[in-house]
Amino acid sequence: MTAHIVALVFDANDPPRLAPFWAGVLGREMVDDLDGGIAILPSDDTGFRIEFFPTQEPKAGLNQMHLHVTSTSLDDQQATVARALGLGGRHLDLGQRPEEGHVVLADPEGNEFDVIEPGNSFLAGCGFLAEVACDGTQEVGYFWSEALGWPLVWDQDQETAIQSPAGGTKIAWGGPPVRPKTGKNRLHFDLAPAADGDQEAEVQRLVSLGARRIDIGQGDVSWVVMADPDGNEFCVLTPR
Repeated sequence: MTAHIVALVFDANDPPRLAPFWAGVLGREMVDDLDGGIAILPSDDTGFRIEFFPTQEPKAGLNQMHLHVTSTSLDDQQATVARALGLGGRHLDLGQRPEEGHVVLADPEGNEFDVIEPGNSFLAGCGFLAEVACDGTQEVGYFWSEALGWPLVWDQDQETAIQSPAGGTKIAWGGPPVRPKTGKNRLHFDLAPAADGDQEAEVQRLVSLGARRIDIGQGDVSWVVMADPDGNEFCVLTPR
C-alpha cells in the first residue's frame, strides 16, 4: 500500500500574508490548520491541501519546486497575471526569452511560479493548478512514482513526470543539471499512510525505495522527516 499526499507545504515568513495570496490566485477556500498553520483546501477530489507554516529562515536562491497554473486563452492568462499582481505578486526575470509564452511571477515572499500560456498540450486536462515543477534527477522521479503509486506520464531525456491515476496536478522533474540545494527547501510534501496503515511500516517502505530519515531539529514530533534520493525533504505523518 502506498502513501498519499496530504499537503504541499510552504515555509513562510508571514503565513497570514502568503496564504491569502495563494487562496486568491487559485480561487480556493482558506482555513486554519489544526497543526497551527493556515491551509488552502483542494478544489476537487484529485487535489491536495496547500499549507503555510511559519519559519524565521529567509528565502535563499531559487526554489527546488515551483507551481505552474494554466490558461484557457490569452485574456485568461492576462487576468491571472493581473490578479496575482493585485494580490502582491511581481514579475520575475529568470532569463526567459520574449518568445516564450509563459509568464514568470513571484509571490509576496519571492516564491517563483509560472502562468502557462493557452494551448499547452502537456498540461491539458490537469486543471488550473496543473503542475508542481521540480529540479531533480530521473532517479527521483522514479522514486516518487513508486512512493505514491502514480504512473510515469513522461520519461524522456532524463526528464520525468507523474500523475495520479485519478488525474489532476502533475509532478515533474527537469533532469540534469540539477541546481544545488541552498538549505532546507521552501516547499515540501507531507505524506501519510492510508487510514488503516502504519507510519513506521510506510517509513521503512520509503527507505527501501531510496529515501532516508533526516534530522532538521524537529525534536519530538509525531511526523517523520525524510529526504528523497536527491536530498529533498518531505514528512510522513500518522495515518489519516
